[in-house]
Amino acid sequence: MKETDREAVATAVQRVAGMLQRPDQLDKVEQYRRREARKKASVEARLKAAIQSQLDGVRTGLSQLHNALNDVKDIQQSLADVSKDWRQSINTIESLKDVKDAVVQHSQLAAAVENLKNIFSVPEIVRETQDLIEQGALLQAHRKLMDLECSRDGLMYEQYRMDSGNTRDMTLIHGYFGSTQGLSDELAKQLWMVLQRSLVTVRRDPTLLVSVVRIIEREEKIDRRILDRKKQTGFVPPGRPKNWKEKMFTILERTVTTRIEGTQADTRESDKMWLVRHLEIIRKYVLDDLIVAKNLMVQCFPPHYEIFKNLLNMYHQALSTRMQELASEDLEANEIVSLLTWVLNTYTSTEMMRNTELAPEVDVGTLEPLLSAHVVSELLDTYMSTLTSNIIAWLRKALETDKKDWVKETEPEADQDGYYQTTLPAIVFQMFEQNLQVAAQISEDLKTKVLVLCLQQMNSFLSRYKDEAQLYKEEHLRNRQHPHCYVQYMIAIINNCQTFKESIVSLKRKYLKNEVEEGVSLSQPSMDGILDAIAKEGCSGLLEEVFLDLEQHLNELMTKKWLLGSNAVDIICVTVEDYFNDFAKIKKPYKKRMTAEAHRRVVVEYLRAVMQKRISFRSPEERKEGAEKMVREAEQLRFLFRKLASGFGEDVDGYCDTIVAVAEVIKLTDPSLLYLEVSTLVSKYPDIRDDHIGALLAVRGDASRDMKQTIMETLEQGPAQASPSYVPLFKDIVVPSLNVAKLLK
Repeated sequence: MKETDREAVATAVQRVAGMLQRPDQLDKVEQYRRREARKKASVEARLKAAIQSQLDGVRTGLSQLHNALNDVKDIQQSLADVSKDWRQSINTIESLKDVKDAVVQHSQLAAAVENLKNIFSVPEIVRETQDLIEQGALLQAHRKLMDLECSRDGLMYEQYRMDSGNTRDMTLIHGYFGSTQGLSDELAKQLWMVLQRSLVTVRRDPTLLVSVVRIIEREEKIDRRILDRKKQTGFVPPGRPKNWKEKMFTILERTVTTRIEGTQADTRESDKMWLVRHLEIIRKYVLDDLIVAKNLMVQCFPPHYEIFKNLLNMYHQALSTRMQELASEDLEANEIVSLLTWVLNTYTSTEMMRNTELAPEVDVGTLEPLLSAHVVSELLDTYMSTLTSNIIAWLRKALETDKKDWVKETEPEADQDGYYQTTLPAIVFQMFEQNLQVAAQISEDLKTKVLVLCLQQMNSFLSRYKDEAQLYKEEHLRNRQHPHCYVQYMIAIINNCQTFKESIVSLKRKYLKNEVEEGVSLSQPSMDGILDAIAKEGCSGLLEEVFLDLEQHLNELMTKKWLLGSNAVDIICVTVEDYFNDFAKIKKPYKKRMTAEAHRRVVVEYLRAVMQKRISFRSPEERKEGAEKMVREAEQLRFLFRKLASGFGEDVDGYCDTIVAVAEVIKLTDPSLLYLEVSTLVSKYPDIRDDHIGALLAVRGDASRDMKQTIMETLEQGPAQASPSYVPLFKDIVVPSLNVAKLLK
């Protein structure tokens, strides 16, 4: 207490010291005293209230403890009275044991009396129930079966209550009612038969199906009641629970599986279209069954059975299992396509699960895939591998067939525009088209892969086609009498190149959404190059044929015979025109190039005849006569090729102008102007070489040694620059060996 007082005084001193730190604060001493007095009065009031509250609580607690003590005493007295009464009644309870046994016996006898009629009539009820089952009166049969089972279960329960360890009596009762289990099994068999044919039964006799469902519902209720009693007593009658509802769904599931598997009527050996037929039957059966289930079966089952949902899941699972089995077989390419098309497209289309008659109960979005992504990927890989082998074989066979046509004695067919062609492009692209249409039925991705595959194999095929066309040309050159229609079939080969080009473009435009797809767009230039090379080789071969026939007449040019009046150029023109009447069957792009090449080669051969120095003019008159003849023949050739090139819209005069320019050099009468004329020729035709000029001067026969030397030195200063559009004519012309020193002599 003293310690507390000291702490209070110390605290008060500190507070007063804090208040009176400055002299001016002494004026407020009275004010501080009143404030502290108010605080003290407030604290004392709160303290008094708290103490009063504590005192009230203590008073209440003491009162409650006093009441509790009185209650405990009363309870103690009551327990003493109960104990006394219990001791006095022990003897009375023991004397009632006989009464208890009598009550149990009375209960058993009452049950026996109650079931006495059934007990004596069990054989008769069994016969009646058997007859009803055979007659198909399933509800009545089940009613009697329920009575038998109720009597049996009641007696066994009473026996169980009286003496659960007495197995002899339990066995006796069970044996007496032994036929009951057989009837139950027989009735169940009839129910399962109806359920197996439920889709047919619901259309013909829905009441029978309803009866089956009612029987199953009764058994389900009995099962639930017995299981509830088992929790209380531990007793379960024999054969319970039957779980007929669960068995019903098992039967339905087995029926669905059997129905799906039983739709395969053919094998690959008996029918190549076995899988298509099998899948179509499945589609029809499943769709019909689900429509019947949705419209009729749901009316025969309680809503909580969710019969349509369960059947839908059963069919989906059975289909998935069947598709897995089919996928695991060694399927051919067309069979893989049929399977994947059905699984990925048909199953989820309006032809099946999206059918309006199944909406809205069937939501395709909630159905799991019939085949896993891994299985689909494996099938696609197998399909692509098989398709690759097939395409290679088909292309090889198509080419072999086409090659047989090349040696026929009859001309090839012509298209609607009159151009020769063979059936090869049509066969090839019909095959590509068919495979692409099939792939498009499965997926866009597969379609693109097949298109890439077709174009890749087309690239390889065109290389083989090029080699075969080259061999065809070489064999003909060894024996020009064979094949009989070589020219016509070579024209057809050339035309096929254009057809191939157009077909490739058409195929890509039709089956490619995006032309910039890598690997596809890049294949076009490569194939175009091969096709152009084939066409170029073909045109070259045909021109080779022409120039072989012209060889004799070309050799007459610029000879003495030619100068004296040879008609070699007339024959050349007639021969070329005759050949080009056949070449009219070549399609325009290649005919245009071929005409230009023929024109160039004829002019080159004419210039080669000049450069081979077959003649050397000895007088101005001969030079004039020869030059004028060259100009006339150049005009003759110009007229011919203008005629052949009509409709192409190109200038074809340039080549023949070269002959005229050379003729002007030969015709020149003033040798002093020869240097100027030759310089003009060289500037106009930059590919002309010194040996060409030497040969040309040799043909003139009058150039002086100094003039030749001057001209040669000028040429050695460097060739003139050629224009970008200039087509070289002299570079391929070889002059017979003659060095400049000999020429100057």
